[in-house]
Amino acid sequence: MSALDLAPLFRFVLVRTSHPGNIGSAARAIRTMGFTRLSLVVPHRFPDAEASALAAGADDVLEAAPVHDDLVGALAGSTFALGLSARRRGVNLPELSPREGVAQALAAAARGEQVAWVFGNERTGLENEELARCHAMVRIPSVEDFSSLNLSQAVQVTAYELRMAMLGDELPEAPPLHEEPPADAEKMERFYEHLAQMLDDIDFHKGRTPTTIMLRLRKLFQRAQMSERELRVLHGIFADAQRMAMLAGQRGRD
Repeated sequence: MSALDLAPLFRFVLVRTSHPGNIGSAARAIRTMGFTRLSLVVPHRFPDAEASALAAGADDVLEAAPVHDDLVGALAGSTFALGLSARRRGVNLPELSPREGVAQALAAAARGEQVAWVFGNERTGLENEELARCHAMVRIPSVEDFSSLNLSQAVQVTAYELRMAMLGDELPEAPPLHEEPPADAEKMERFYEHLAQMLDDIDFHKGRTPTTIMLRLRKLFQRAQMSERELRVLHGIFADAQRMAMLAGQRGRD
């Protein structure tokens, strides 16, 4: 199997894109590198004539690009996500260079996993809560005093690095990390919602803001890359904890 055969397992996700021209330019960027899967999350304007013009013939990519209401929907089916950011953020994620990110992405794809490359809004980039849905953050090593690339340029750099690695002589070795494949992003998001609700129900936070602890727990569980069976076990534990908390509350009122 050639590494180029893995191309359909990669998707490029643009989040809250302001300028439709950048959508078209991104479509052109990935198409020239052999990729066709573009996903959009609440773009400001799309479809749009400027997007079509700057796609410069990559109309098949634009026509097939789904538009999602949130990042969770755009990540559905993927089990490994890499968020691109020009700035170091408050989210405690592994920080990778593009080549390090490509190596991990190819290893995941070689296991049959779907991989998402996530790019934020042109002005603000990815928000912390969006980065928290990724497994690692990728920073393109631009100069410190002028670090911000145009969105489509960042997409082009990433797609180029990925294609160059895929043109190598050998597929990267990727022994399975688990006996079962990891759960996809959509199932993980339902898990995090249940986790957050359970922590509220047992009064874990005791009036403190839950944001920091939830970010830390997301990092822990993202790193674990749990299977669907493992998620079912934890859902069961959470449900029992919620039931016991409810019974304790009823006894306290009696």
